[in-house]
Amino acid sequence: MRIARFSIDGNVAFGAVEGAGPDDLVLDIIKGIPYADFELSGVKVPLSKVRLLPPVIGNKIVAYGRNYADHAKELGNEVPEAPFAFFKPTTSMIGSGDAIEYPSFSNELHHEAELAVVIGRMCREVPRERVKDVIFGYTCANDVTARDVQKREKQWARAKGFDTSCPIGPWVETELDTRDLAIQCTVNGEQRQLGSTSQMIHSIEDLIVNITEAMTLLPGDVILTGTPAGVGPLNVGDEVAVTIQGIGTLTNKVIKRG
Repeated sequence: MRIARFSIDGNVAFGAVEGAGPDDLVLDIIKGIPYADFELSGVKVPLSKVRLLPPVIGNKIVAYGRNYADHAKELGNEVPEAPFAFFKPTTSMIGSGDAIEYPSFSNELHHEAELAVVIGRMCREVPRERVKDVIFGYTCANDVTARDVQKREKQWARAKGFDTSCPIGPWVETELDTRDLAIQCTVNGEQRQLGSTSQMIHSIEDLIVNITEAMTLLPGDVILTGTPAGVGPLNVGDEVAVTIQGIGTLTNKVIKRG
């Protein structure tokens, strides 16, 4: 099932995405919050009539860096032996169709296409064999990075945590085999990144075991699993799209901040 979060006429709701083609997609409005048992209302609205929002309401975004060997090498970094975690604030999240604001303190903005994992229940110290039990679903993400700031400041809070630096969406796919999914990023229709989840150094199970050893995850929390090689510059006016097999396409345009 594909679960979207959207606004229409000033109201915000979750809905199940139904339909086969892009022109006939509709949202069946969900009663309540989708992380627990829920019912479909039967009230349907065309996807074309709503504004898609980030499909989760999370407390934190845990991101993993250098989880694809070729990406680590392209930036001159060594591949870490253990998963390498950092945080992006929830204020960095935007939905598909929202604008990425080029930060005033950077001159080198990069795209990073990633598979995002959405947590479905409160969990801590999750054993490997139970990781799938705590996952709600999967979506597309773009870990937008001020690369010059990342290099200059040596830590990543500003470089990866600025407002609009975490586009996510367009919706959450709850049933998906993630072992070998194609991940693609295009800028103005030109392919920049093309990789597969099979290239991850540390698996989704590794990442969730790793982070829940340290902290509790809550429903709606997001895990970013790393980006394949091919990251590159974004400029004002560019349209960047992240497509993941079995999920869909997350599209955002870059604008000047302010």
